[in-house]
Amino acid sequence: MTRLEKLQELLKSDPADSFTRYAIGLEYRGMKDYPAAIKVLEDLRREDPHYLATYYQLADCYRETGDNNNAIECYKQGISVARAANDTHTMSELQAAMDDLEDGM
Repeated sequence: MTRLEKLQELLKSDPADSFTRYAIGLEYRGMKDYPAAIKVLEDLRREDPHYLATYYQLADCYRETGDNNNAIECYKQGISVARAANDTHTMSELQAAMDDLEDGM
């Protein structure tokens, strides 16, 4: 059984578990299956918008597919959520990644 299959089995016991859903998105990303990763991470962002790690990884998937507009939108939304949570570390990471992307455009 692959790690992805194990995570999918785990999710069956708790479909609302954000960490497991995030981990599944990362597995797809690691496999370079960006459409599947984007689907999982977009669903997670919609259903648990306060799960901050989602924003960086989702934006990165969009970057990998050349969809810079959606990547920037993810960074901006993540920065806003991080600011509201007073998470300055995550906010600065998202800002730096967005600046890097914009500088390269």
